Amino acid sequence: MSAGLVTDEATVGRLYRIRRTVMQMLRDRGYLVVEHELATSRRDFLRKFGESFHREDLQINKSKKNDPSDQIYVFFPNDDKVGMKHIKKYVEMMTHENVSRAMVVLQQNLTPFAKSFLIELEPKIHLEVFQEAELLINIKEHVLVPEHQVLTNEEKKTLLERYTLKETQVLWPQKRSGREDHQTQ
Repeated sequence: MSAGLVTDEATVGRLYRIRRTVMQMLRDRGYLVVEHELATSRRDFLRKFGESFHREDLQINKSKKNDPSDQIYVFFPNDDKVGMKHIKKYVEMMTHENVSRAMVVLQQNLTPFAKSFLIELEPKIHLEVFQEAELLINIKEHVLVPEHQVLTNEEKKTLLERYTLKETQVLWPQKRSGREDHQTQ
């Protein structure tokens, strides 16, 4: 299905689960997501979006709990293949709203040009790209996934000493703008 309506039951169910996972991710990242958004049932989802809808209707805009000016968008493109025109449209909207962060939930892939354009946008605009399949379940809820926490500088130093490692020998997650994780002082 290209840019048409989402009507089949299986796809509606997938998008319900994906949107729920995205809401949980946003909450975990400190965005203001109210309880009823997390507890939305499939029936409530259908009441809100209808039996048939466009993926774009699922778009989300949230603010950080402690800083309403720090916002994020979540885009759900209608098209299977997402290219430059999509990304430019999103960046234009974000710039107009003074939002520097977004997530894009794809059915398939970004075009190579769109991928390279995302790199050019950094660090001014940060767009994270997810495949729908990656968001069907929230991996953090799996029983075998331990709670993840950002280490303090002291905890990081202790970890490095314990395993006699240099900081350059450890693969640290990429630093996200506005966060203090894994920086040395």
